[in-house]
Amino acid sequence: MKTFLPTLALASLLLLGFAAEAQRTASDNPPMPDFNLAGSDPKAVQIADEVMAAQGGRQNWDATRYLAWNFFGVRNLTWDKYTGNVRVDYVKNNTKIMVNVNDLKGKVFKDGVEVTQPDSLKKYLTEGRNAWINDSYWLVMPFKLKDSGVTLKYLGEDTTQTGGRADVLQLTFQNVGVTPENGYRVYVDKGTRLVSQFAYYKKADNPTPDFVMPWQDYQTYGKIKLSGDRGQRKLTDIKVMDKMPESAFTAF
Repeated sequence: MKTFLPTLALASLLLLGFAAEAQRTASDNPPMPDFNLAGSDPKAVQIADEVMAAQGGRQNWDATRYLAWNFFGVRNLTWDKYTGNVRVDYVKNNTKIMVNVNDLKGKVFKDGVEVTQPDSLKKYLTEGRNAWINDSYWLVMPFKLKDSGVTLKYLGEDTTQTGGRADVLQLTFQNVGVTPENGYRVYVDKGTRLVSQFAYYKKADNPTPDFVMPWQDYQTYGKIKLSGDRGQRKLTDIKVMDKMPESAFTAF
């Protein structure tokens, strides 16, 4: 049996090709400022780029402006990614919070009246921003694997609760969000490269997760893919829109 080895020139070309492909992938999905690239595993970063491509690509994600969804039957959210304006409508009472998550300015309608007392207004605007931080992560986490403050580690292959094979990423945070001590293990399907499951750890170094949930039933919204099926819980009424009236974020 003959064994064929590439010539030095061919090997060099192959290496250049691999390097160009790696550079192309990185340029297609650059990390957000303060993503911990130095502390992250190269393989984990590569998989994060593959997830972004499978979800629709960075260009389409960046071009997506308005998203709306219902979070587990508790509240409806509408988000303008470009301005940071968010509207939170609670389903079981008449509370409406309209807040800009960048500067914490906005207004609140509660118990039939607008909240104007400064301390109360700040309290509810903070509540609305924190609801958006939590609820949006349940919807768009796969697009945020290279976010600011994130460190990614590759943990190897494993099997999900539904029997699928997946690459597992460990995702931890530093100096971001309201619960930076949290951690996740993100399962990326070997075939589709979509997130198929995640495990949540209240403390990132805990030995066992607080819960494990699937990411199922991906659908295309606009030009990106989103999943609303978390097993026993569901994100519903998911929408991606190009235009919305400004009154959606200002009028009760």
